[in-house]
Amino acid sequence: MPRTVIVGVDGSPGSLVAVDWAAREARYRDVPLRLVHAVRHPAEADDALREAEARIARRHPDLRIDSDLVAAEPVPALLTAAEDAELLVLGSPGPGGGVAGLLAGSVADGVVARSRRPVVLVPVGRGQEKHRTGAGGTVSQTTAVPDVVLGLDLTDPHDAVAEFAFDAALRRAAGLRVVHGWSADPYAHGEVGASHAGPRGVTSGRALSELLERWREKFPGVEVSEQAVIGTAGTHLAEASGSASLVVVGRTERRMPVGAAIGPVTQALLQHGSAPVAVVPHP
Repeated sequence: MPRTVIVGVDGSPGSLVAVDWAAREARYRDVPLRLVHAVRHPAEADDALREAEARIARRHPDLRIDSDLVAAEPVPALLTAAEDAELLVLGSPGPGGGVAGLLAGSVADGVVARSRRPVVLVPVGRGQEKHRTGAGGTVSQTTAVPDVVLGLDLTDPHDAVAEFAFDAALRRAAGLRVVHGWSADPYAHGEVGASHAGPRGVTSGRALSELLERWREKFPGVEVSEQAVIGTAGTHLAEASGSASLVVVGRTERRMPVGAAIGPVTQALLQHGSAPVAVVPHP
């Protein structure tokens, strides 16, 4: 089966924002887009798929589209659909919460926590203005795309997360801003949030540069900037999301005693960030 971008649909404003974002992402990747509407009782399904199909046909008439109405619980249905996908896209309430539809609540949390494929959560109201699209939904070549932001854990870095971020930046012709947060020495001087404050900050900055060296060689077309900052990664990534086209973070696939979890950094981004968030699973 060819790779696709999959988007969860439920007819809500949140899922329509996700549909728009997913369609543009499918164009970036030159792959088909698959719409999945999972409901317990298909006979009671509304016109969500038809509305989404018509919306994409108007904006991206040359995009290949498949649609599936699945009689199943949403979380397992979306997880199954995503197994052969490049990524899965869902709507998210964004900062301040609000009603964005079924897929923006516990369903999205359940999918993110268990998916073995990357999942992108698109906040309502922020899925459109940070893409460079021209007339008819085509990708503009004249409007600059804001940076892709990568949250990198130097204590446990994973290739899948870094490669996803570099690839996303390359496809968008965008810069890549790499943010690493670390806890400050309580006896060290320096303002919280400052970059490279104190000896430990210098060490973190050097380690970050060394880690990124081979990725720069693999993706020479991506302009990379580095930021090693004091404080929790979630806080700085949420702040950085205000000027980002996409924020990329990792999630361990290891099972916790009480089941899978999305992690504190991702949780902070979903609560306080304002850009789409790509959650990339890794061992």
